[in-house]
Amino acid sequence: MARRKTTTPKKAPAKPVAAKPAPTEQVTPETEALKAVQTDTKEAKEAEKNNDAAVPSPFEQAVEFVLSDKIEGGYVNDPRDRGGETNFGIAQKHHPKVNIKKLTREGAIAIYKKQYWDSADCDELSPLIAVAMFDCSVNQGPAVAKRLLQKAVKATADGAIGPKTKAAIDRFINKYGEAELVKEFLGWRLRRYAFTATASTYMRGWANRVLELQRFLLTDLKVA
Repeated sequence: MARRKTTTPKKAPAKPVAAKPAPTEQVTPETEALKAVQTDTKEAKEAEKNNDAAVPSPFEQAVEFVLSDKIEGGYVNDPRDRGGETNFGIAQKHHPKVNIKKLTREGAIAIYKKQYWDSADCDELSPLIAVAMFDCSVNQGPAVAKRLLQKAVKATADGAIGPKTKAAIDRFINKYGEAELVKEFLGWRLRRYAFTATASTYMRGWANRVLELQRFLLTDLKVA
């Protein structure tokens, strides 16, 4: 007699277990305020970072001021000017090896950096004083610029911006402020101009330049 086959009943597939919903964050006025502060702080940091990256260097701003139409402009050959041909403020007399007529703006900027910014030790000074020094260096010479700054802070006018002069600058600024030092320095520039041989011809233009520089320094110069 044949045996009957026994069959094991198949198990029904297990039903998937539904994931428990994540607990919802309880919103309170305190948590909302905290999020707002965190967002504002992040945005402020990003804005500060972008602003710092966008601010040109003191030299870049100084050279843009000097090359503006109100100050140096382009090519000039004034027979009354003892400097001779001038282009972008670079005079043939002081740069005999430079082809003044063919001088480019970029070439002038390179000359300004080496011979008028670096030579006047502008990187050793705060941006406000450095830009004031640079313009004086361009128009009256680096050695004159350094001596006039020393006179403004009552330091020995030897034309060397060393530790003693820097200490005198710091004392002046701590007592009167940078804006007052700018005014004192520009006053010494005007005195120097007044005793220049060609003052009768150029004094008005020099005075206007100094006034325009003062306005630029106190209202337009950007400091990172």
